[in-house]
Formats: sequence, C-alpha cells, structure tokens
Amino acid sequence: MAEFDGKVAIVTGGFSGIGRATARLLSARGATVVAAGLPPGRDREAPLPGVEHVELDVTDEAATARLVEDVAAAHGGLDVVVAAAGIQRYGTAAETGAGEWNDVLAVNLTGTFHIVKHALPRLRARGSGSIVIVSSVQAFVTQSAVAAYTTSKGALNAFARSAAIDEARNGIRVNTVCPASVDTPMLRSSARAFTDGTDGAAQELVESWGRMHPLGRVARPEEVAEAVAFLAGDRASFITGIALPVDGGLLASAAVVLPG
Repeated sequence: MAEFDGKVAIVTGGFSGIGRATARLLSARGATVVAAGLPPGRDREAPLPGVEHVELDVTDEAATARLVEDVAAAHGGLDVVVAAAGIQRYGTAAETGAGEWNDVLAVNLTGTFHIVKHALPRLRARGSGSIVIVSSVQAFVTQSAVAAYTTSKGALNAFARSAAIDEARNGIRVNTVCPASVDTPMLRSSARAFTDGTDGAAQELVESWGRMHPLGRVARPEEVAEAVAFLAGDRASFITGIALPVDGGLLASAAVVLPG
C-alpha cells in the first residue's frame, strides 16, 4: 500500500511500543517518518530500517519546536503527527507525590501539547494534515491507583476535541485512539513491578490481564498502529474530534457476569 506516498510524519514516543509500531507502518505505506523519543532501558528495541530516529524529550518545548522545524526544512513540510509519548506511574490521589504527578502530566499531556502546538503552523502551510494522539481507555474508565495517568488521558481527549474544532477550518483533523492493555515495554515493566520481577511471572500477569478483555488477550502494538494509520490517512478524511477505542471489547463489557 502506498497510502502515505509523499507524506512526512513525526511520531513521538517512536522508539518503542505503539509509537514504534506506528512509525514502522507509516514508513511501510510510503511516508517519510521521523521517530522521536527517549531510548528505553531494559526493553530497548532495535532502530527501524528506513525510519529516521531523533532523540527528543517532549517535555522540552524548545527542543520539540526545533525538531518540527528541522523535519519540515529537511523534507519540505509536514503532513502527519502522531503523539505517542507517554509514561505510567501508579498511585492513588492520596499516595501520589507532587513529583510523580507533575512527571506524568509533563510527558503525557504537556508533551503532547508541545508537539501539536509547534506542528500546527507547518500543517496549516500544507492546507491539510492529520494529528493522532495516543490516549487510553482510561480516559473513560479507571482502574485503581492510577490517579495521574488516568487524569492525563482524560485531558488528552479533551485537548484533541478542542484542537479538532479550532483547526477544522484549516483542513487539519485531530483524533485520539484509546487502547486498552497493549503488549508494550511499558506494560511489561508494569507487570514486573507487580510480580517478582522475572519475565515468567510478568508473562503470567500479562496473560491474566488479557483474560479481562472480552477478546481474551492484550493487544499487539501493530493492531493499535493500524487504527492510528487509518485516522492519519485519507480514508478517514471526514473524521475529526473522535476518540476511537481499540480495546478488545473492554468498554462494551459489564463488570457483573452471570453464573453458568
């Protein structure tokens, strides 16, 4: 498929997980892709062939602005932005420290604001464009002990709606995808934190989380990337301001299960 031939895309959080899968898919479909992010530690994934990799801390607004200008200058413009950078910290409102709270919102929410804000002039110059933000089902429903994370994801959906309305006149579409559990380095790290730290115990926990989804498993990053690519491309040309669940039926299911 050459759906993105001639398009230039930036993917934040593009070194691992959903961001990496999206960068690979957009590149395979013809886009010139710049993956921006901070290399993960233990779960470092190999660089993608054919994709430009640039280290970026999305909480640094000046660095984010420079990235956008450098990409537009090098490749003649910008057409697609995928904001996939995100971190997870666990804790209730009572347990979460100010530092943890600020860290999560700085990356998940303010970091997304930075890339969107500075990409918009370049997208406007094209007279069109697409922004896709990776949010979460936790923008709608909340598990226990994720006060900062769920707040950031709910705010992302509201931010996307606002940008979608403001930029519609400029031909720019803004949407979010809202995955449930996805088998990413971040999920694996969480699984190790709640077990004895071994890969085997983490695998068992990931599988148990998967069984909580009606489809009976967690998602693969590539499955979420397909939804991102759809919203980023021309097949979704009349879609803006939506939050698309990619959740294995999680939001459709009731917690009460009948016996038998």
